[in-house]
Amino acid sequence: MQPVVPPSVEALGVVVHRAQVPVWMPWPLPVGWLFTGAAYAGDDRSGGRATAVTCSGPGPLGGMGELLLVAEELGVGLGARYAGIDGPDPGSGLGIDAVPDAKVLAAGRPTPLWHVKDAPADRAVFAGEARGLWLWAVVWPEQSGLLMYDELVLTDLRDAGGEVDLLPCGALTPRLLTRP
Repeated sequence: MQPVVPPSVEALGVVVHRAQVPVWMPWPLPVGWLFTGAAYAGDDRSGGRATAVTCSGPGPLGGMGELLLVAEELGVGLGARYAGIDGPDPGSGLGIDAVPDAKVLAAGRPTPLWHVKDAPADRAVFAGEARGLWLWAVVWPEQSGLLMYDELVLTDLRDAGGEVDLLPCGALTPRLLTRP
């Protein structure tokens, strides 16, 4: 795990430049939401093999909500770490034989996500596959998981244009700094 990057357009650009996997962000951000940090796992030679981006804003049921999106290669484990589950992948906690619990539009493609069982009660965890890699969505508090039923549009910031320069930034979230 590389050091967490405080929320700024320039710092996010560093993560985007080093990433070998998508850097997912809701785009446009939901009304009132802010970018609150980014991190990646990997080394300087091979680049980021997993990325994490956090945003926060008004929750669907009131109060503040926080969304952490992780893109990672199989077996890295960054998504599972933030999801608070054992193992590097969702494993049997992901019921892909059932109807998806949520859908997002990831880089223009409908992407099903399933609720991950066995996550701590303080968060809602969803996982699926986008571009051949794990896509995790971890939402705090758990009731803010309703945000995932609104068909978010996710953009890979590696493909985004100059509009990223207008990204509203907030304070660094402590969720990126602490182990669940």
